[in-house]
Amino acid sequence: MKLFALSLSAILFYIAATFSRLYQTQSNTVSSPKPTLLLLSSLAVSLHALVLYQNLVTPMGVNLGFFNAASLITWVIALLLLFTLLRDPVENLVIVLFPIAALTIGLENHFYTERILPTDEPIGVKIHIFFSVLAYSLLAISALQAILLAIQDYQLHHRHPGWVFQMLFPPLQIMEKLLFQMIAVGFGLLSISLISGLFFLENIFAQHLVHKTVLSIIAWCVFAILLWGHWRFGWRGKTAIRWSLSGFFVLMLAYFGSKLVLELILHRL
Repeated sequence: MKLFALSLSAILFYIAATFSRLYQTQSNTVSSPKPTLLLLSSLAVSLHALVLYQNLVTPMGVNLGFFNAASLITWVIALLLLFTLLRDPVENLVIVLFPIAALTIGLENHFYTERILPTDEPIGVKIHIFFSVLAYSLLAISALQAILLAIQDYQLHHRHPGWVFQMLFPPLQIMEKLLFQMIAVGFGLLSISLISGLFFLENIFAQHLVHKTVLSIIAWCVFAILLWGHWRFGWRGKTAIRWSLSGFFVLMLAYFGSKLVLELILHRL
């Protein structure tokens, strides 16, 4: 199947899954994901994987250019969300995350950027990249969860939840529990990413890596303080939301900020 047909099919299935969830909210069925949503999501994620394979894998190595990397990140996010849907009430994250995944597929195929990871790259570097992508993806989901939690908290305190609130959100306690579960796992993956970088990268503080390294360490510290504060002082609500969003913002600057400057502005590989 041609790349264009694969890409278009993946985009359409992401959109179909999004509208499926919107329809479920109007039907007042928020307790568990419908089989239709899971089926459409599985097809979208599978086709997205095929698109990634054709765009990333080259004879010289893996092309992790800016838009390819963005598409890879959203695919991992969608895959993690698909597995999470099987046990947790996070269906409404589909409404925001799947359109973003569809958008990155379109950008990936329209704009070509190149940053080749050679096939003979040491296994340690590949491990570092793998855990970096996993950590970023899971913490991205937690950031969106924090935004939904902020909306829910605002509506509760202003006493006008309305039909959107009632149909889109599970109870506040469940939302907060899911948020800290995702942050804890993401923090662990980020820790492995940083440790593997220290061991396997030749110079993690080299000129082209120093901003990414420093910002990643700052993000790690932010999430560490948040988890410690939640364990020691019971931080939750607005405090947890601010810390989690701040940590993800710094992490986003570390990864995509550095890639944006190096690849699209300075054109350095």
